[in-house]
Amino acid sequence: MIYCGIDWAEKTHDIALVDDTGQLLAKRHITDDAVGYKILLELLAEYGDTEDNPIPVAIETSRGLLVAVLRAGKRQVFAINPMAAARYRDRTSVSRKKSDPGDALVLANILRTDMHAHRPLPNDSDLGRAIAVLARAQQDSLWNRQQLSNQLRSLLREYYPAALAAFEPWRNGLCRPEARQLLKAAPTPARAARLTRTQLEAALKRAGRKRGITAESERLRDVFRDDYAHQPTLVEDALGKQMLALLVQLEAACTAADDLAEAVEEAFPQHPDAEILLSFPGLGVQLGARVLAEIGDDKTRFADARGLKAYAGASPITRASGKKSSITRRWVKNDRLNHAGYLWAFAAITASPGAKAHYRRRRDDHGDWHRSPR
Repeated sequence: MIYCGIDWAEKTHDIALVDDTGQLLAKRHITDDAVGYKILLELLAEYGDTEDNPIPVAIETSRGLLVAVLRAGKRQVFAINPMAAARYRDRTSVSRKKSDPGDALVLANILRTDMHAHRPLPNDSDLGRAIAVLARAQQDSLWNRQQLSNQLRSLLREYYPAALAAFEPWRNGLCRPEARQLLKAAPTPARAARLTRTQLEAALKRAGRKRGITAESERLRDVFRDDYAHQPTLVEDALGKQMLALLVQLEAACTAADDLAEAVEEAFPQHPDAEILLSFPGLGVQLGARVLAEIGDDKTRFADARGLKAYAGASPITRASGKKSSITRRWVKNDRLNHAGYLWAFAAITASPGAKAHYRRRRDDHGDWHRSPR
């Protein structure tokens, strides 16, 4: 049997082919373009790669066009963790020498000796992989939006406490369209104090508000005209300009999060597993899409339920040696799936009486709301 190892990089890749005895059969240095991919496929075909009997490939990534080309057929592609590959390198040499062709050879030998200990990339459907792209991008956009919101809040605390007080009753305060419109209309507390009721109502209408505009404008007018400490005028104006620059970034992040959420809502219901996932208490479209994105739709991906539990970080780690033994939380896990499970647990409390009863028992025993859902 032939095994292939690829040491990938941004512009070029090194390839090594070995047989069952570990003999190096061929090596190539290719570019990261269509010409290079063609050379790779021709090299594999030269050594017996066929559609029915493809040569397995080891590479240190699961993403990119090179991986997409390799996965076009039935070929098994193994994404080897770079830390694991580094340990394999030390098995045959203690001099700590390293080269790109040598790393490709190490990856090929990993499959030759320990292919049974590694699992190939899951054979997910194209729709499942598309949903994974959208769900992860939407989650990243939310994290980015929250980061920018935190930066904006920290900046407002330095010179504009009236804005924070005005937006406090609103859910997702600074991320709401009303808050962003008001900050654009009045980037400094001095300008906010001069806003009339008509100007406040116009800002709320531009943000899309339909109800309670008059009462809300009265409340905002009172808050903005209350007594607060102020920075010097020049400093306050400069901070206002800094705030507007940060607000542009937050606007873009909010738009991206909303657009990606709509894309997820459009794509996820088309998947055959969507109905099953949505039947679980606490799982909605966005959270269900994240779970599907990380688990995938390849039913052979996990050997058993324990593997899935470990992948999600829900099972502890036991370290035992001699008379010593310790049980700790699992740090190496799929962080996205772990985060989705954490949110799912909280949502299930209100959607399932059984989950709520279990949560109450755990909280009564341990007294920790954060630990109980885990």
